[in-house]
Amino acid sequence: MPTTFHRVGTGAHPVLVLHGWFGDAHAFEPIEPWLSGEEFTYVFMDCRGYGGMRSARGDYTIDEIANDALTLADTLGIETFSLIGHSMGGMAIERIAVLAPDRVRALVAVAPVPCGGIAYDSPTRQLLEAAAGSVSIRRGIIDRSTGGRLPAAWLDWKAQYSMAHASPAAFAAYFPAWADTDFRTEIVGRHPVKILIGEHDPVFNAALMERTYLSRYRQATLEVLESAGHYPMNETPLALVAAIERFLVPFAEA
Repeated sequence: MPTTFHRVGTGAHPVLVLHGWFGDAHAFEPIEPWLSGEEFTYVFMDCRGYGGMRSARGDYTIDEIANDALTLADTLGIETFSLIGHSMGGMAIERIAVLAPDRVRALVAVAPVPCGGIAYDSPTRQLLEAAAGSVSIRRGIIDRSTGGRLPAAWLDWKAQYSMAHASPAAFAAYFPAWADTDFRTEIVGRHPVKILIGEHDPVFNAALMERTYLSRYRQATLEVLESAGHYPMNETPLALVAAIERFLVPFAEA
């Protein structure tokens, strides 16, 4: 099944970019004009059920996202690459590194869900499950995940965008996919990893990253982005670009 995507840049260093639960291939659009297109070729992919793949059926699992990304890389003739993943996409890039470790140069995990998932209490889990059918619940989740500090108009837009660009079935199925999937014992641990989190993200914070990524990857480093919550591509786009490319430049040769 052809996967929808778009490219930014024509550089020799390919970077596959995977979006999160509330996004699609255009979730990183605010940073796209500022990416170094001479150094990198960024490939932004839709997961099944999102964006241009909204009507595509699938199992809606982390393994499926990872395998679709590898198939896309093959189709584009990309042998080795770096990876960027936001939130749910952060777990998916870890899965790619497990499935094809020799093809991965480096990983950038942005406000990522770690490979062991997240154990939510029952009320929180019920709320997250109900988000598939409710724009107001999605708005509330986005507001909390960004520290309750962003403009109402942006919260409205983000929630409505999510409803319009993800099928309800896919959105619902991806919640247990990222919350419950656990492949901690399969982590290779040798890849360079940069973890980028927002200072106002209440869940995907430094304490979680220290228990997960920093304990599983020998070459992992953590950077906290000031004035950002769970969506630094929207909240602090220039700081996010600078952090990503500072880290990726040394891995241009493969």
